[in-house]
Amino acid sequence: MTLFYLCIGGGLFVLGLHSLLLRPHWLRAIMAINIMGSGVFMVMVALARRGDTTDPVLHALVVTGLVIAVSATAFALRLASGLLERTKKPEGGA
Repeated sequence: MTLFYLCIGGGLFVLGLHSLLLRPHWLRAIMAINIMGSGVFMVMVALARRGDTTDPVLHALVVTGLVIAVSATAFALRLASGLLERTKKPEGGA
């Protein structure tokens, strides 16, 4: 079962990297980075269950990483929306 989750996590990472390299739009890039992070988290959870017992340190790192990923995503979206507002052309008028 560990191999299954390792393969899925690696696949998510590759899918996110592929999307990041081929889709230059800022929103798609933010989503691709989130998908890559999800793949890394899945690999870490799979590696935490290598033997009969689980490694609590890896689980704690994944939970911490999830909190950081959500915060970084919110920050990136706010920066991107601010950039979009500044570069938006005014509507109507001369």
